[in-house]
Amino acid sequence: MAVMMQAFYWDAPILEKQEYNWWNYIGERIEALAGSKINALWLPPVSKAADHRGNGYDPYDYWDLGDYDQKGGVKTLYGNRAELEALIKKAHEHGIGLYADMVINHNSGADEQEVNPLDGQKRWTKFRPKSGQFPRDWNSFHPSRFEQVMIEGEHFADFPHLCHRNPDVYKAMFDYARFLIEELGFDGFRFDFAKGFGSWMISVLAKYRYVKDGHDFTPFVVAELWSGTEEINAWLERVNAMTDNQISCFDFPMRYKLKDVCDTPNYDLRNLTDNGAVVTQRPMHATTFVDNHDMGDNAIVNDKMLAYSFIMVHEGYPCIFWYDYYNNGLGRGGTPNGIDALIAVHHSHAGGDSQILHADPDLYIMQRAGYKSDIVDQPGLIYVLNNLGDKWSGTSVKTQWQNTKFRPVAWDGHDAAHPDERTTDAEGNAEFPAPPRGYCVYIPVFD
Repeated sequence: MAVMMQAFYWDAPILEKQEYNWWNYIGERIEALAGSKINALWLPPVSKAADHRGNGYDPYDYWDLGDYDQKGGVKTLYGNRAELEALIKKAHEHGIGLYADMVINHNSGADEQEVNPLDGQKRWTKFRPKSGQFPRDWNSFHPSRFEQVMIEGEHFADFPHLCHRNPDVYKAMFDYARFLIEELGFDGFRFDFAKGFGSWMISVLAKYRYVKDGHDFTPFVVAELWSGTEEINAWLERVNAMTDNQISCFDFPMRYKLKDVCDTPNYDLRNLTDNGAVVTQRPMHATTFVDNHDMGDNAIVNDKMLAYSFIMVHEGYPCIFWYDYYNNGLGRGGTPNGIDALIAVHHSHAGGDSQILHADPDLYIMQRAGYKSDIVDQPGLIYVLNNLGDKWSGTSVKTQWQNTKFRPVAWDGHDAAHPDERTTDAEGNAEFPAPPRGYCVYIPVFD
């Protein structure tokens, strides 16, 4: 499986003094990201927001990518269309895909209030975008003549919410998705606030017959459904019933387990073995992550590498957070103690089923069974997670490999000592330890 990066955080261009220059700023790091084997970047919303310095989650003009003087300025917080296209081109030249953030539920920044004749309420629903694309009025939002009450999804803040059952809105969403894929060159979508509208809308946008470079193109699609496992599973059942099982969700349930691993004293690691996460029930539909731009005060505070180690060696499509990689300095390239080392082992060895070999309150040991095909050879690995804060810990486990040497390739914790190599006996048994409040990934060595 590949590795993606969320290539922004909240107010990133402002905090890094890169206002109106973020596309260029990412572009300067493309070579390094490709060298670290990042496969795709999730970009923030590209369209002009209600304020041109906004983060983009309150879209005003979907077709203004920073080229029209409206909402306080010309460029978006991130740049303009030419700079975005240059970033996409450079990323593709280095084998990196781009995912667009789709905010198609709520709008903001209307030019005028108007009375909705269906309920007599006055709202900000008159939009006259300077791009000339997708002008809107009260009938574009809930309630409209196409749906008098909002029967699908939840409201977000006090923004007007688009009525996708209006044929003009429906067509505009297709035109916008096609514009992102076919004209700008995006490779997939991340749908914001997916619980705010009908899952059918994501299904049909996913199955639209896009044409890219003269060929039919199927985009990668992941949804933000901030909810529990049961609701996410039910949503995935509905949305994938209309597609070829191509749509994934961010695994919020697993993320909260990992926050407890990092921030809750004496957390019982056996909680990682239950079926209470998307990745354990639907590994092909799980995008795993540690933190993102929405977490705020809920962000992981302690020993965050424990969480990254877990998502990088298990199933799922792991997403790395720009702020952790760069601002928190967890990339740690050229060392065995950071995200880069975990990316390397993810690509080279993390194939096949995850099989738990041992779990107690303070120690978790798993093996990936390995996977081999004509194009992929991932021999498997042993992963150890140690919750004890004062000592190295491990235990003897029975692996699938007999008389095999194992080399530690990625580790971190509260002790900087280098783990020793391990060798299994004729029955596949060996003891595999990890540092205090740390982890270690061992790979089989075949001479």
